[in-house]
Amino acid sequence: MNQVFLFGNPLRRQHSAVMHNAAFDAFDVDARYALAEVSEDELRALVPCARNRHWLGFQITAPYKQTVMTLLDEVQESARQIGAVNSVEVTAGGRLVGFNTDTTGFVTAVRRELGIEIAGRRVVVAGTGGAARAVVHGLLREHAAAVTVVSRDARSGIALAADFAELGSIEPMSLDDERLVDRLAAAELFVNATSVGMLSPGPVIPVDRLSPTAGVFDLVYVPRETELVRQARAAGLTVANGAEMLIAQAAEAFVRWTGRPDPSQVMRKAVRPLLDDPAAVP
Repeated sequence: MNQVFLFGNPLRRQHSAVMHNAAFDAFDVDARYALAEVSEDELRALVPCARNRHWLGFQITAPYKQTVMTLLDEVQESARQIGAVNSVEVTAGGRLVGFNTDTTGFVTAVRRELGIEIAGRRVVVAGTGGAARAVVHGLLREHAAAVTVVSRDARSGIALAADFAELGSIEPMSLDDERLVDRLAAAELFVNATSVGMLSPGPVIPVDRLSPTAGVFDLVYVPRETELVRQARAAGLTVANGAEMLIAQAAEAFVRWTGRPDPSQVMRKAVRPLLDDPAAVP
């Protein structure tokens, strides 16, 4: 039997294992996906084992999305631009090739859940961490008209803008910048790419500052309804959480590992009970 692991620390959620194992079964792939909570030293020791012919690949989550890049034979350009790898393919020759499915997952989810094509849109993104970098990469790749990145400290946004300068222009801004009011009012899409709503309370930004025609996308999917999602929905805005992004990024990795068709429908059905669990905690 072939195997796929998810490496991270801590690992509290079974969503990825449930989705991938359901897809393996549905498409008659002799493989199993398992969680492996490891230290950095253990990760460094285990990655070379993936060259074994019984590995299809593996995935990586916090805090190792950058660490793993130094352990691979190749990192695809898009993942290098983002600065993080969340998936690795083991080629027939045993080479380890890192890629990142978060960008495609985000773009796919925005299109599916909000009905928004990013090209030509004005977007405000909260956050400058790894998830935000994947989001911004997707926005620039899809030719958003304007991208404003807001954070507590504008310096992190300035650094992000410098990293992506070759791809496009980003306006960095602090959350207390007076110009943010105008940017929110003009935004056609607001994205929360922070842990606010999952690890801390609050809607990130004042929802009443957004245009009534704006879309709101919250990458958080546990809990299923953050304060941002609740307030935006109550205001009549088009809203989505990160559940569909979770599914889309997993589906992309599955197709690459197996060559099978898109498993999104199978994954969506399998993971729905976990996503709908009101007792789920971050």
